[in-house]
Amino acid sequence: MEPNVRFWIAERQSFIQRFLQWTELLDPTNLVVSVEKIEKSRQLLLTNEDASIRDLEDPRIKEAWKRSLSTVHPDSSKLIPVPFRPAGELILIFGSGLVCDLCASIFLQISFYTYTTAFNIVNGNASYVSIRRLRGYIILCDFFGLFPRLLQLRLNNALLKRALPIIFLTHISAVNVVAVRSLEPIRGIEVMDKEGHVMGYSRKAGTKAVRDTASSRVVLYGTSAFIPEVFSHYFVRTQFFRQHPWSLWTFKLACTVLVMGLMVPVSFSIFPQIERIQCSELEKEIQSATEDTELFYHRGV
Repeated sequence: MEPNVRFWIAERQSFIQRFLQWTELLDPTNLVVSVEKIEKSRQLLLTNEDASIRDLEDPRIKEAWKRSLSTVHPDSSKLIPVPFRPAGELILIFGSGLVCDLCASIFLQISFYTYTTAFNIVNGNASYVSIRRLRGYIILCDFFGLFPRLLQLRLNNALLKRALPIIFLTHISAVNVVAVRSLEPIRGIEVMDKEGHVMGYSRKAGTKAVRDTASSRVVLYGTSAFIPEVFSHYFVRTQFFRQHPWSLWTFKLACTVLVMGLMVPVSFSIFPQIERIQCSELEKEIQSATEDTELFYHRGV
């Protein structure tokens, strides 16, 4: 049984526990850990099926789980490409602040939407990862991502100019997930029992996986874009801003970095990576294939 799947099934964590877990998994050093160290950690977990993240007295076990959960895709047991590991999402802390700004270049916006599209498809269900599909989704999401910027240039209403980027960024972030993972609700995703045995493919589980992930993106980007705008609204009324008008962009970017730095682990923690679903909610063919009342599926990140 894949160690990462075994971990998420066995650990019935609360939101707070998942949040604390993700603060460790989002450690930027997980982007540069060597393949050799990852393989050693995986071997330790594979040969010790009783290993638990709660074995805090054994630092080797704790470090092994950290490396495995942050670098290996639980659906395919393959290494996640370095830029698209969960810790790589922190790169967007800088990108999102620039995307919401009128001074953002088209190149920065294209880079931002290209990265988020690739991140979503790589961290979805491995069965539907396709380079050909990825190219098409990147072009589509880049187009819709640039549309509000072009519309913004024609607006004279100051309130709309400030609100439009937030609305579009939030909406496109959710649509991005739905688009790149559109095959999951259509063809279904694997559902398994607590031992990791696949019971079949469920379209209902696929729909729920995509919906929950899209919701978490709305929380992530909506909050990260909205709060800096609110703070900036009051900042421009201060004496400091009147004396230093150039400070607004720096203040806004700093707020975005701080807020998104908090919201990344929050959004990843809203739903478990391996979610539970009642068997009665699934297709009849899956219900007839097992006597378990609860099954599991990979939601993704």
